[in-house]
Amino acid sequence: MTDTVTTSHRGATRRRVGFLGSVLALLVVTVLLALAIGSVQVPLADLLAALVGGGTELHRNIVWRNRLPRVLAAVAAGGGLAVAGAAMQTVLRNPLGAPYTLGISQAAAFGAALAILLTGVGTGATAGGFLATSLTPIAAFLAGMVSTGVILLLVTYRRATPETMILTGVALGSLFQAGLTLLQYFASDTEVAAIVYWTFGDVGRVGWPKVLVLLAVVLAATAYFVHHGWDYDVLDAGTDTAKSLGMNVESLRIRGMAVASLVTALIVSFVGIIGFVGLVAPHIVRMVIGGTERYLMPASALVGATLLVAADTVARTVLAPVVLPVGILTSFIGAPLFIYLVVEGRDYW
Repeated sequence: MTDTVTTSHRGATRRRVGFLGSVLALLVVTVLLALAIGSVQVPLADLLAALVGGGTELHRNIVWRNRLPRVLAAVAAGGGLAVAGAAMQTVLRNPLGAPYTLGISQAAAFGAALAILLTGVGTGATAGGFLATSLTPIAAFLAGMVSTGVILLLVTYRRATPETMILTGVALGSLFQAGLTLLQYFASDTEVAAIVYWTFGDVGRVGWPKVLVLLAVVLAATAYFVHHGWDYDVLDAGTDTAKSLGMNVESLRIRGMAVASLVTALIVSFVGIIGFVGLVAPHIVRMVIGGTERYLMPASALVGATLLVAADTVARTVLAPVVLPVGILTSFIGAPLFIYLVVEGRDYW
């Protein structure tokens, strides 16, 4: 009996590690394709040379100034949203847990719209510099954290259940969406255009400093959830089971939600709203290797990063020279894919 259990465990571990390796390899290939494909095609040999500082000046400029920041932003944003989505689904014990479900994305959009309306940032009414590049993301981030703060206060002082947290998030999302609509109603045509453009998810607006911040925060958040994987595995077994083992369930939920929401608010404030990556990627991973948190979190990050890099590559090449906002494409792809996962994979959750 023991030998059978041990063999089964080893087989499951090999399958999970193999899946991680396969998705990592797929991500590397996707990144290289994204760097090579565009209005100017960069052959693989020239691409590799440019990445290490060689090759022609043209290829170095294309890779380092134009494409690499965009691709790494897609890696960080896709990976971060997927990790945040996986964490929210675990903490809330609900397959619909995601940044959009909890109102964080809508709150960030409201904050960005308010900044645009009050300052004219993005409409051409203000000069460039710090104001033009930083005020809107800061406002979006703070508004996103307000939504998170309300939910965390409910958990702290009202001992809110996961169901209450989700319902509160839906209500907050509707509230901020109504506020966004109101701002658009009173805005000028130019301001409305700036607001709508911001809400379109676009990784191309992120430069090197923000890319490095995104990568650092996403890596730290992923490491946090992997480190506490055993705790979240126990939480998956049920609240009563976790409490019987001496675990502070409320504290674990608060910390998990805080980290996931921080990552989400930061990503949305930098790149705008990108739908379904945080919802779909964890479901794909759960279908293939199950919900063991130590593997779920890094695998979700890799799947989310691969999905967003691939989607962004298609978005900027399918109608070239027109570049589509990647948030539109992820919604078109993510919605039917999620429906398929729900229909075909009912037993994996």
